[in-house]
Amino acid sequence: MAGGTTDVLALSVHGSAGVVDLVVPAEAVARDVAAAYAEQAGLAAVPRLARATGATLSDDVALADAGVDAGTVLVALLPGEGAPTAPAAGGRGRARVQTTAAHGPGEPGPLPVLWFGVSSALAGLAGWLAAQAGPGDLRDAAVVLLAVAAVVAVLPVGRHAGRRAVTAPAFAGAAAFAVLWDPAPERLPTVVGTAALVAAVAAAVARSLDRRSEEALRTWMVVGGGVFVVSVLAALAGFSEQVVWATLLVAAVLAARLVPGWAVDVPDQLLIDLERLAVTAWSARDRPTGRRGRTLVRPRAVAEVAARGARIITAASVAVLAVAATSAPLLLATATVPLDRIGARVLVGAAGATLLLAARSYRHVAARRLLRTAGLACEAALLVHLLDELGGGWGTTVATAAIAVAVLLVVVAVATGRGWRSAWWSRRAEVLEGVCGAFAVGSVVVAVGLFRALWERTF
Repeated sequence: MAGGTTDVLALSVHGSAGVVDLVVPAEAVARDVAAAYAEQAGLAAVPRLARATGATLSDDVALADAGVDAGTVLVALLPGEGAPTAPAAGGRGRARVQTTAAHGPGEPGPLPVLWFGVSSALAGLAGWLAAQAGPGDLRDAAVVLLAVAAVVAVLPVGRHAGRRAVTAPAFAGAAAFAVLWDPAPERLPTVVGTAALVAAVAAAVARSLDRRSEEALRTWMVVGGGVFVVSVLAALAGFSEQVVWATLLVAAVLAARLVPGWAVDVPDQLLIDLERLAVTAWSARDRPTGRRGRTLVRPRAVAEVAARGARIITAASVAVLAVAATSAPLLLATATVPLDRIGARVLVGAAGATLLLAARSYRHVAARRLLRTAGLACEAALLVHLLDELGGGWGTTVATAAIAVAVLLVVVAVATGRGWRSAWWSRRAEVLEGVCGAFAVGSVVVAVGLFRALWERTF
């Protein structure tokens, strides 16, 4: 600063490419500071500098003469960007840049996503109906159409090719299910596992041709391969089919809690200064002078990490919904021994409660709704099973009335209090979720018949 006691200025330059902290001489002109920002941010053009209040700085005027002090926040303006607006009250000096540059073509809206989701569900329904039709021209025609749809879906052509590729495993798996169908109940897990493997292979082919739906296709591969491994190992070991469905249901419940920890992978250089790890505590007090001493976190990099995590969470939630909604009713249907039936009911009920409670901790709206749907699917399967056991009469009437009153109480609670969003409810819901998860995992030994087998050998 001219005539002052300081020769250097510590500045923060904000721009569309990120924030850079610079230490520059007080006599440096604005053009030099802008060139240093462009070099650190990797920009092809040198931007103009402006104050947070909106006043632009002349390129040939020294910072000290322009009244720029240490700690001043400057804004880098690229060609096509307007001057920053004045900070709002309480904004603590944060500049807001009005960008006038034209944006590229937008991403496809929610309607194509909904359409592809419905087509995947219809593919599964078509595979089931074709399998029930039995050998004949009708089943062969359905299999051919499903196979052709899978081939067309993996082609990387068109604006919606990325989202269309996600439906290819559904069509391929449905075609394989229709071909491999066997009416024997004990062979259903193997048929489902083989169809899941075919879907995983189709997802791998689609991923090799187009990486735009990397997270969803990888989820197809992991889930399809996992279902195949569980079903084949159970068949080779001679386990009953209820072992497969119980294992898959517990895996879906655990995935709802484990996947968020794997979804967001932040690069180390965005969290820590790698250069300072190699210096002593004394030298770390010095101000770094090299280019690597300044850490630049680009907003685009942060947005990419968040978007990738959202895609992983959404794909995993869809997989949890599909696995839970399929395995819960099949587990209740295959657990026919009275002691095993008790464990199956406890497992399905606890699994549904765990998924409903786990959904409350998700900030992603789509994932939260998918997990809630998965939990409600488990509870609905248990409800239908219990009502079927009652066999009509007064028991069914009383149970139906109790369920209607419970639903009405939930609606009233949501409309009036929303008490479960408080810190008090959050702590107790966390404990309740852990208790339900423990019941779900513990009831597996009863649901699969292991407890009954040990009991019979002991007595």
